[in-house]
Amino acid sequence: MRIGELARRTGVSERSLRYYEAQGLLAAGRTAGGHRDYPDAAVDRVVLIQELYAAGLHSPRIASLLPCMRDADGGPSEVATPRLVADLTEERDRIDRMIADLRRSRDTLDGVIDAAQER
Repeated sequence: MRIGELARRTGVSERSLRYYEAQGLLAAGRTAGGHRDYPDAAVDRVVLIQELYAAGLHSPRIASLLPCMRDADGGPSEVATPRLVADLTEERDRIDRMIADLRRSRDTLDGVIDAAQER
């Protein structure tokens, strides 16, 4: 499929798709005319990339994890190594710390809001 169709099917801009390709996160073949030609599996790959970005991972980390993950479900592939588990655990722990920080910030705001409402 062409880049425009992939963008429509995933809701990701063509510019972002080109960035993913430049970062080694997404691969495209080329037509005889030189246009990008993505396989149907690229839809699942882009969705997975978006999920990993939303989890706070950066491009180099995503690039290191993607070869070890299946696209459709994000589970480990046949080439996954024990390092994948360690890396994913590290990322989960980082996210847990961020959640704890956000909860503390929310609690602080709740205290300020409560105090302001009592006036």
